[in-house]
Amino acid sequence: MLLYFFNLFISGAEIAIILFIALIFFGADKIPDIARNLGKGLNEIKHATNDIKREIQSSSESVKNNSITKDVNNELSKVKKDLEEFSGSIKRDL
Repeated sequence: MLLYFFNLFISGAEIAIILFIALIFFGADKIPDIARNLGKGLNEIKHATNDIKREIQSSSESVKNNSITKDVNNELSKVKKDLEEFSGSIKRDL
């Protein structure tokens, strides 16, 4: 089993050594608390990033639904249509 972590491959033996050192350093009674707190922290980070994504998407939707944006898009589509008609007449002439 290999894990890709900080641009390094970590094998199962290396993970076992890290866990053994953590066991010696913190003790068997503290490791579950540390793991639980790590999990809670990662969960909070995940929820925060989801909230940020949701906020960005909602703000982009409000910009997309803005009347000024709609007016600009309508004008751009009119100009595009006129250019296509103009280029079509030039192609026919050639």
